[in-house]
Amino acid sequence: MIAAVPREAAPNERRVALVPESVSRLVKLGVSVHVQRGAGQRASFPDDLYQRAGASIVEDNATLARDADMLLCVRPPSDELVALLRKSTTLVGFFNPLADPGYLKRLAERGLTVLAVESIPRITRAQPMDALSSQSNIAGYKAVLLAAGALPRFFPMLTTAAGTIPPAKVFVIGAGVAGLQAIATARRLGAVVSGYDARPIVKEQVESLGAAFVQFDVATAEGAGGYAKELSAEQVAQQQRAMAETIAKNDAVITTAAVPGRPAPVLISEEAVKGMQPGSVIVDVAADTGGNCALTKRDQTIVTENGVTIVGTTNLASTMPYDASRLYSRNIFALISPFIKDGTLVLDEEDEVVKGACVVRDGKVLV
Repeated sequence: MIAAVPREAAPNERRVALVPESVSRLVKLGVSVHVQRGAGQRASFPDDLYQRAGASIVEDNATLARDADMLLCVRPPSDELVALLRKSTTLVGFFNPLADPGYLKRLAERGLTVLAVESIPRITRAQPMDALSSQSNIAGYKAVLLAAGALPRFFPMLTTAAGTIPPAKVFVIGAGVAGLQAIATARRLGAVVSGYDARPIVKEQVESLGAAFVQFDVATAEGAGGYAKELSAEQVAQQQRAMAETIAKNDAVITTAAVPGRPAPVLISEEAVKGMQPGSVIVDVAADTGGNCALTKRDQTIVTENGVTIVGTTNLASTMPYDASRLYSRNIFALISPFIKDGTLVLDEEDEVVKGACVVRDGKVLV
């Protein structure tokens, strides 16, 4: 079997699906690995490292697709590459199945099998495969660094000869993987941190990281599998009103609230931004799906009339491509390796992980 790794087509995507460490592990399982030239370059993995790990370097899409039994990617491959794949090929990567069913239909029409890593069930056995969590961890970490860079003051308390500088106050909205990492990172930098989530069950996790859990008398959003569910428009408005006063008291606000397959809920209204102090910062980790702040501009950093900086950088994991690729590559290996028998991928259709992750098979879209 040949596992192929293409150069990512998205212009702002610097990650690579497989790093040399995982290549060597696949080779030991009897898998041949073909890597498109330059696939790992933007993640600081040059071609020679892949060759040393046992991979073959392939020049173009046509050659890569012609030989591939399995295509490992980060983002969905281009239509051009998909058109070149053989019908028996299995694709593994992020495919956003709930938000882009049209793309999945085209893959089904090509007779491909697709494993979407964001659809892997949240069960104990699947934790090493959880690419959503590994990449969200990086996003939460980087969001705090962006906030610290944009904030015109220190995060920690400093005692100097000129007097004491009080610590910055940071409010994190959303206590999923990204939010909890943001809380932990902001605490490490010395800020006074508080957190909020519409799921009360995460209160203990927030407090275990040394942050205060902010509670509002609003509807909860506990969904299946630990994910948040979508609230009604009135419930979201209720959240906005309850949060505005807390937001105004903080120097930096990091928003991470997301609902799988849905636009991000708008939790910070324009009025709430107007109530913030000049120099305050909002980093909207949910900018990729519309943003949690009403004023967020995708992939832009703006400064409002009252001096609030709003950072709408998307794909934060890709801004740290070396470690993001290492973690993602390990997730991919953990997902596929149990099903490799004598160098061939044999998916067990009754396996719980395969059932959850497989979104296209036998010409059908399964979500």
